[in-house]
Amino acid sequence: MARRIRAHVTGHVQGVSYRASAAAHARRLGLVGWVRNLPDGSVELEAEGDDAPLAELVAWCEHGPPAARVTRVRIEELEPTGAERAFITR
Repeated sequence: MARRIRAHVTGHVQGVSYRASAAAHARRLGLVGWVRNLPDGSVELEAEGDDAPLAELVAWCEHGPPAARVTRVRIEELEPTGAERAFITR
């Protein structure tokens, strides 16, 4: 059964390939959704898929790519939409 989450990631997460790495990881896990930078320097993503891949993506978000310094990941549960067919970088 599909779930959808929104993750808000703070710390040193822009300018370190966080979005590209998150999108690549989500695609490898078979998830759909999107990731984007926010004006305040944080990163936001929404991902949809099965429980185990979502849990793995959340675990990855807590450290991100090597140059990132994540200080907090806030997760919100959303209703699945079933509308997306890929994971994109916005």
